[in-house]
Amino acid sequence: MIKIGIVGDIGSGKSFVAKQFGSPVFNADYEVSKIYKNDKKCFKKLKNAFPKHISTFPIKKNEIIRSILSNQNNLKKIIKIIHPIVRKKMNNFIFKNKKKNLIILDIPLLLENKINKKNYIIVFVDAKKKEITKNLKKRKNYNQKIIKILKKFQLSLSYKKKKSDFTIKNNFKIESVKKNVKILKNRILYK
Repeated sequence: MIKIGIVGDIGSGKSFVAKQFGSPVFNADYEVSKIYKNDKKCFKKLKNAFPKHISTFPIKKNEIIRSILSNQNNLKKIIKIIHPIVRKKMNNFIFKNKKKNLIILDIPLLLENKINKKNYIIVFVDAKKKEITKNLKKRKNYNQKIIKILKKFQLSLSYKKKKSDFTIKNNFKIESVKKNVKILKNRILYK
């Protein structure tokens, strides 16, 4: 089984690129939102850690955002609670798809949290800053302050690019991205 990790800037289109491979995708952001909705144990841990900010189950994203904005160090605490759960879900996903020839790991902190193994193929999604900003502003919970805080916890883009096996340009044009992913997928599968 080939494991491809997708990395890049916040809003660079990693999830869109991941879907274009047509293989099973583990989307960490989606898993986190499911944890907030369904995991009562996680809710209790977060409520104990942030009683001023987290009060209702299912956990609302704006409660998480408020706790991070009140103190940037709260993000570290949230990560400590959430990441072991996400990692377990990722391992289950890998096990469940072990007969597939290719799986995609769409995990924003893949390199930062040293989740990637030596045999992972890392693909960097490269997009222009102007396009990224335009893309981010379309998001429902767009918050410039949160994005700045999140970026502080991420490795530099130049480092991510250097650590990657391949780079894929995202110009936010569907057909172009699909074509680039198809070429890349063939290179990976038949090299």
